Amino acid sequence: MNNAAITFGPALVAVLVLLTAAGAAVVRWGELGQGRAVVVAAVRAVAQLALVSLVITAVLRSIPLTGLFVLLMFAIAAITSARRAGGWANLPWTAAAIAGGVAPVLALVLGAGVVPAKPIAVVPIAGIVIGGAMTATSQAARRALDELEARHGEYEAALALGFTPRPAALEICRPSAGHALIPALDQTRTVGLVTLPGAYVGVLLGGAGPIEAGLTQVLVLIGLLAAEAVSILVTVQLVAAGKLGSRQETG
Repeated sequence: MNNAAITFGPALVAVLVLLTAAGAAVVRWGELGQGRAVVVAAVRAVAQLALVSLVITAVLRSIPLTGLFVLLMFAIAAITSARRAGGWANLPWTAAAIAGGVAPVLALVLGAGVVPAKPIAVVPIAGIVIGGAMTATSQAARRALDELEARHGEYEAALALGFTPRPAALEICRPSAGHALIPALDQTRTVGLVTLPGAYVGVLLGGAGPIEAGLTQVLVLIGLLAAEAVSILVTVQLVAAGKLGSRQETG
């Protein structure tokens, strides 16, 4: 350790390998899924962060490159959610859901000047908000689609009672999809008591005081809540309209 920063060395490599192996073993032996997925995710994280570390200096020196980098993050987020929702055909709709949450939040915090319109500030804030909206969109889409599939008989019954397809689908999938907001709600409720999230720790490691770190984290958490809530709402409406994912309709 030097100035509270984590440094690269044999100990760090060994710890990362042990944590990855432990996670994969638990997933495999506990029959929670494929242990290989944990290893692949860990290797991808290392490779991707290494690549970002190599290019981020150049990106942060240029406003146009910063804009392109944010667009790249957004594109990858939309692709990831589209795959979770069932395939590439969902890409326009997952992009719309994520953008619906991210765009107003970034416009507000940048337009109000609470986040400086500088690459060093825009990239991390945009990344956090895009990542949260991506996760919320993926979870809401999967929950909504799974609920419609599992309760298809109830959907059919609602149609028989005179509901049109969209309201009938909303009655079935909206409550379940809304659960996708629970992680963000719990994180916001318990911040400082259970966890010290990344933005807070990062600002502290960057040399700022606890008050500045706290203000940054509050902005990030509440911005995430707003972005994820909007993304979930858009996702549910798109699923109910039959745009996002697939749904059998009769009548």
